[in-house]
Amino acid sequence: MISEDGTLSDRLTIEPSVLKEIYRDMVMSRVLDAWLLKLQRMGKIGIHAPSEGQEAVGVGTAYALEKGDWIFPLYRELPVFVARKIPLREIVNRHMANSEDPLKGSDFAVYGNIRHRVVAAPVSVGLNISVAVGFALAFKHRGEKNVVVNYFGDGATSKGEFHEALNFAGVFKAPVVFICSNNHYAISTPFSRQTASKTIAEKAVAYGFEGVRVDGNDVLACYHATRKALEKARNGGGPTLIEAVTYRLGPHTTADDPSRYRDETEVRTWREKDPIRRLKKFLMSVGLLTEEMDQRLWESCQFDVQKTVEECEKVPTLNPTIILENVYKKNPWHLVEEHNDLLEQLEK
Repeated sequence: MISEDGTLSDRLTIEPSVLKEIYRDMVMSRVLDAWLLKLQRMGKIGIHAPSEGQEAVGVGTAYALEKGDWIFPLYRELPVFVARKIPLREIVNRHMANSEDPLKGSDFAVYGNIRHRVVAAPVSVGLNISVAVGFALAFKHRGEKNVVVNYFGDGATSKGEFHEALNFAGVFKAPVVFICSNNHYAISTPFSRQTASKTIAEKAVAYGFEGVRVDGNDVLACYHATRKALEKARNGGGPTLIEAVTYRLGPHTTADDPSRYRDETEVRTWREKDPIRRLKKFLMSVGLLTEEMDQRLWESCQFDVQKTVEECEKVPTLNPTIILENVYKKNPWHLVEEHNDLLEQLEK
């Protein structure tokens, strides 16, 4: 795996071209994340949950997935979506909640689209964990080899939903991989106040399956742990809980002020462990990247995102009547009346 100084401590088992693509997606995630933060401050999107510092978890785990696998994210999985090759335009339109938003303005800060096998997450933490288990069991009952990957943070492990879902998954050997991004804070609650257990990974033992703790800032460690867990689940071996230890460099969301509950010295220490910087050091050490190539990559990502944002800003807004649509195949009589009343009010 890749150490903090950028050296490889094990044999490289991934193609250099794939590793370069992984780095590209990590950079793109960082650039897109910064743009979404900027757009929120400009009042063009409602809220954003920054993923700066957690790119290795999202990109590394996503690269281990097969096309038929399904993703149950939370709201900080932007790197997963980029690695899944979801078009930038689709992601930006979703955040802007315009007329091309695949979720038609429903929820906020959450992406989902059946075409990419991404199930939109609930805003409430942990509520999709048991749903992910049920979804995975459907694959098992149908004899399909697809696996479900469920993402959540360390705060979700304090919810009853987490324990009930893991217990059920263990009993019935559901083909699901739980990925906990332990970024040290559940909004303002530090990990030390979240649990008396030394790790989150060890909680899996009580439910009868394997728990694995990995360096969440090492993209190769995240990739290999997920690939192994997926293979086990695909072959009937049941679930795995992966705890990826990382750090949220930015705020919990754009509604948060992290300076109120954590020291800047701590943030600077973790910034030195930046997963993008770590992979860059390794790629340069083996001749797969130069400073000039790296600069061109960042400039290219900036150009692509800026161009996408400019295009999305020209997309018409959602029609207000959407609030009464997109629920029933055919609206019942009372919603038809409300729809007509709303149209009348809008005309006035």
